[in-house]
Amino acid sequence: MRPGYGKLRQVGNLPPELTNLVGRRAELTLVRQACARSPLVTLTGVGGVGKTRLALRVAADLQSGHADGAWFVELSALDQGILLPHTIAEALPVADRSTRAMTEVLAEYLAGRRLLLVLDTCEHLADSVAAIVRTLLDAAPGLTVLATSRRPLGLPEEQVLVIEPLPVPEPGGGGPQDAVLLLAERTATAVPGFAVTDANRADVVRLCRRLEGLPLAIELAAARLRELPVSELCDLLEDRFAALEDSEPAGPAGDEQAGAGDGAAAGPGGGGAPPWHRALRTAIGWSHQLCAPGERLLWARASVFSGSFDDEAVTRICADDRLPAGDVPALLDALVAKSVLTWAPTGGGERYRMLDTIREYGALWLRDLGEQEHLRARHRDFYLSLARRGDAAWFGPDQISWNDRTTAEHDNLRAALEHSLAEPGDHAAVELAAALWFFWYPCGLLKEGQHYLERALRLDVTPSRMRNRALWVCALTRVVQGDAAGGLAWATECDEAAGLLGDGEAAVAARAMIMAAAVLRGDLGLATALAEAMLAVHRPEEGLTLPALLAWLTLSHVHVSAGRPEDALRTLEEMSAACDRHGERWMRAYADLFRGMAELELGHADRAQEHARVALGVKHRLHDNLGVALALDVLSRAAAASGQGEHAARLLGMGRRLWREIGQAQLGISPWVAARDAAERQARAAVGEDAFRAAYLAGSGTSLDAGVVYALSPAPRS
Repeated sequence: MRPGYGKLRQVGNLPPELTNLVGRRAELTLVRQACARSPLVTLTGVGGVGKTRLALRVAADLQSGHADGAWFVELSALDQGILLPHTIAEALPVADRSTRAMTEVLAEYLAGRRLLLVLDTCEHLADSVAAIVRTLLDAAPGLTVLATSRRPLGLPEEQVLVIEPLPVPEPGGGGPQDAVLLLAERTATAVPGFAVTDANRADVVRLCRRLEGLPLAIELAAARLRELPVSELCDLLEDRFAALEDSEPAGPAGDEQAGAGDGAAAGPGGGGAPPWHRALRTAIGWSHQLCAPGERLLWARASVFSGSFDDEAVTRICADDRLPAGDVPALLDALVAKSVLTWAPTGGGERYRMLDTIREYGALWLRDLGEQEHLRARHRDFYLSLARRGDAAWFGPDQISWNDRTTAEHDNLRAALEHSLAEPGDHAAVELAAALWFFWYPCGLLKEGQHYLERALRLDVTPSRMRNRALWVCALTRVVQGDAAGGLAWATECDEAAGLLGDGEAAVAARAMIMAAAVLRGDLGLATALAEAMLAVHRPEEGLTLPALLAWLTLSHVHVSAGRPEDALRTLEEMSAACDRHGERWMRAYADLFRGMAELELGHADRAQEHARVALGVKHRLHDNLGVALALDVLSRAAAASGQGEHAARLLGMGRRLWREIGQAQLGISPWVAARDAAERQARAAVGEDAFRAAYLAGSGTSLDAGVVYALSPAPRS
């Protein structure tokens, strides 16, 4: 994951090892040709056959032929089809904060683009994937979808390609060498200096043939070659296959079955399963058998994670008297060495991940151990604690690290929310959904936050302080999407419930949301009265609060709208000083944006640009797309006021594109809309219609990252 826009998954930015492919030349050609002929190509095949790596390599090869790139959407950790549109949007540079359905937003975003979309691991959501792909293909003639799934999606235009295991050599060593090349490459990573020689070639060929050329089985075997010579490894596998052929396993306790989604239930013997199913079960079960008891237990328990996880999470969730916390680091290293886990360093520390098929095996063992519900509850409790910590620390100096941490844990937070929603009696769902407000709004996930908050509130109707908090946070998600009526409805319910329970904190927060809705509606009298009342009871010594920060911004907006920019600057200086005392940057950046608006009213375009550029850097880093759009508005207005017509036009084009993705331009706030229109008129007058249009179109066609770099650079001289 790169810094900046969190989960952006442009194929060209993925680590090269994910697109490194050994062999598969014929398949590469077939898939490329299929993508040229059909808008939907699905790669099917057994788990561990290499569908994902093949799809990524094809996408890397084809991305230059798609003007808007190739993008990767990983679906393995997603349990609910209803969140599929949100997951696709998060992988694309879609910044929508409007109340429109996300499927509609995606269709509009893709309609005029030529883009390759890789949807990986679709089988558990096949019906939902088919429905959204149907909608997107109908809306976007330039879209190509490349899916990986253990079963086809079933759409009429779908071209299905079955991916077989790698070709293996003949018993004498002749013929295709793809499997041998993969084994040699993976083993050389585990055992530096390893090579296929005349002395070991016969055993290498025997090993590849015994594993049926299945890439995952070969990789698991390669990891074992750091401990065993090839000949001994072959003998162990021969013994295991012989044992399989003489018995039918009963399940995980028999240490054999894995990957039930791959047809494992058919049994490894003569039950009709293809030979590579047996090879996969054998390789995984054999790897499991060769693990130490602690490694097996951690394998099973770590299967509770969705997506990736870090050492703190795995220790807190998986360790106990049977698995001491002090043993976990060494056990993680051992599972990485055995290719049960993959390891990746990130800017926020080390993270681990299991391949789906290996996770499925661990989950079967966890269920057989009788620990599944206990571990899921511990997982939920850990991520609830994480959300509480992030909530408590947000208005402080660590906002960027909390942004990165929650973004990295997004899949696990979803899993914790789904578990909480399945058991609403303990109020964990409303508490967790509300505690994550700093993830939903500042980190750019308003639609998903609204989805979880409204589900939790519908399930948990018992009055409580936790429910009150969810009510006002739900109002926040609506208001910031420009939905004044929806936000007001939730805020009013919260205000009434808070009064009944004597919940003063929730009452203040509810009135802050009513104030924000009033700003959207243009009722500045009500907004002023509420803002002044909030600041009158605000106690700076107790720290920053969202209501007080919103009240400062509201008063500054009222002052500017009333032609009193000096009063706005005094208000914002007070707010900025409060933020600086706490090391807070997210709302401090909003203060900078509003200061830029006030400076423009005073005719200080240079000062406005300085404030807006500082704010833009923070907003882009935190993925706050609303803040980015507002910063572009201030910069374009400042450029137009300075006579920099082409520069202003380009910024206006970038801003208009981003506002279209967010939803209602300038949130429908009349003074902001009028100021933006005035800047456009100034820029047109400065350079003429033709030059304005050319620069505007160039800006609207610029990617967001490139646009931010342009906007942060000094304005070109006129």
